[in-house]
Amino acid sequence: MAHKAGFVSIIGKPNVGKSTLMNVLVGERLSIITPKAQTTRHRILGIVNEEEYQIVFSDTPGIIKPKYSLQESMMSFVNGSLTDADVLLFVTDINETHDEDDVLDKLIKRDIPTIVLINKIDTALQEQVDEKIAYWQEKLNPVAIYAISALHKHNVDGLLERVLEMLPEHPPYYDKEELTDRSERFFVSEIIREKIFLNYQKEIPYSTEVIVKSFKEEELRSGKEGDLMVRISAEVVVERDSQKNILIGTGGKMLKKVGTEARLEIEKFLGNKVFLELFVKVIPDWRSKKNYLKSFGYDN
Repeated sequence: MAHKAGFVSIIGKPNVGKSTLMNVLVGERLSIITPKAQTTRHRILGIVNEEEYQIVFSDTPGIIKPKYSLQESMMSFVNGSLTDADVLLFVTDINETHDEDDVLDKLIKRDIPTIVLINKIDTALQEQVDEKIAYWQEKLNPVAIYAISALHKHNVDGLLERVLEMLPEHPPYYDKEELTDRSERFFVSEIIREKIFLNYQKEIPYSTEVIVKSFKEEELRSGKEGDLMVRISAEVVVERDSQKNILIGTGGKMLKKVGTEARLEIEKFLGNKVFLELFVKVIPDWRSKKNYLKSFGYDN
């Protein structure tokens, strides 16, 4: 049997459930998830490997009209995922309306087989679902339409089979042991950023970036071979002193809370004990400065 392989990009507006879907399809928690829009800032690959195929999924930032350089970089990740995609999974919320907007422009201009996924149907009546299916059939005439609940893993199994049918015959693009193209350090920074999104309101989450400055493994004195302690030092970058004060909190309480929650999550992710240090640094207007964005990994 010939081997199949290809790139499948997951796109849509912010907060429609793209990252939840990615994690379900890959079977691992690769993308961070919060109730806030624009949580995802990078293009993150999740690789599904079987003997006869390899599917490379891309989770992407929600499509918006960028207002500053960071958002421009985020949209460049989306455009990059469209360039090499063999299949597009367009995720839309059951309650969303799309008249004339950037999302439809991107879909219509690209001659890529597209599957529409109407997400969060667990919150809707069947009549509403039927109306949305008819709407998207007329609007995009996609290869297929699935009404799903990524959160509850409803109607997702058949989706994987349909994607596989659409992929070309090709050798694997990545080693069959690989799950993603990202490093452990990247996922550590994402976990910390997720806890910031969950613990702070207003502009704080959007004004922060997390940089892992040090990541060192050392053996524990437990006597058991392979028992490791991972010492991590990370810097949380903000734009203003007032944001730094809020982030740290009275007596350092808030930063300690974030650090504890992040450490526990990182320990689960790495499978080792973790010692985590967090520091806060002010870089005025970093989201609009291309030199800082490049050093933070937004150079796509």
